[in-house]
Amino acid sequence: MIEIGGTKIPPAQQRRIEIPVARLPTQTMLSLPVVAINGFADGPTLWVSAAIHGDELNGVEIIHRVLQQISPHKLRGTLIAVPIVNVFGFIEQSRYLPDRRDLNRSFPGSKRGSLASRLANLFMEEIVSRSTHGIDLHTASAHRHNLPQIRANLYDPITYQCAKAFGAPAIVHSQIRDGSLRQAATQKGIPVLLYEAGEALRFNSQAIHIGVEGILRVMAALDMYDFQFQGVSLDPIEVKTTLWVRASRSGMLQLQVELGERVYKRQILGVISDAFGGASFKVRSPGDGVVLGYQQNPLVNQGDAIVHLAIVNIEENRVLLPPPS
Repeated sequence: MIEIGGTKIPPAQQRRIEIPVARLPTQTMLSLPVVAINGFADGPTLWVSAAIHGDELNGVEIIHRVLQQISPHKLRGTLIAVPIVNVFGFIEQSRYLPDRRDLNRSFPGSKRGSLASRLANLFMEEIVSRSTHGIDLHTASAHRHNLPQIRANLYDPITYQCAKAFGAPAIVHSQIRDGSLRQAATQKGIPVLLYEAGEALRFNSQAIHIGVEGILRVMAALDMYDFQFQGVSLDPIEVKTTLWVRASRSGMLQLQVELGERVYKRQILGVISDAFGGASFKVRSPGDGVVLGYQQNPLVNQGDAIVHLAIVNIEENRVLLPPPS
């Protein structure tokens, strides 16, 4: 028997739970929606969460598809799924909460703080504190596009094993940001993977497919479920160093690279042109690497981050991104 938000879930049962968060000015109650699946036998407790930023939609669909494949009678342990953490932002198609705070900079939160702080505190108490492992799903922020990738502490053996099992094209050793869910959970000794893929307010079929398979592969690696996978998981590149290539001047950007593309030192990544027919300026790669993400808005200001590079050497014919399924 497990209990979440005052609701008890017996073994081999699934429950949809609504945990009250706060009322809108109309006095309408908004809740944290949770789907908890208690398995038939003991095992790890994995949480999967999405839409901490309300405009990041890929993870919502990923969790939807994962839940369709889980039977409580075949699950060892517990799966706690929170497909929409920031319901406020989700409704408004906004990254932020109504108080304009970033929820992923508000953890571990407080019962007496701002709306963001209270929601973060509730998530920590009801979800994280009951879990042994976590996967948090994200996309790039507005006007950016990310290669499917896992960001995690690759120096922690358990986290590293989960990151490898996920099978994303790249696993990136990432520093923990202050106030993030990953930082708060890590401080409790819980290994956490952060999956980044696609763009805000858009579904990306490839990012969703890799995310669904990744979660199922992690569950299999944790011996929570027996899955039959159609294809072989990707052998990810491991990245310890990344950098943003920035615009040396303002203008209109024409990118000349794709996500997952291998680039070489001094290779042209794009061209910044003058809208009034003036000179154009080439943006070159500072070193050998792989494109992890880029800016999609062609209008750039001097200093804007435009291409995110993984500084890494890989084989000439390495395929980082499989064809869309």
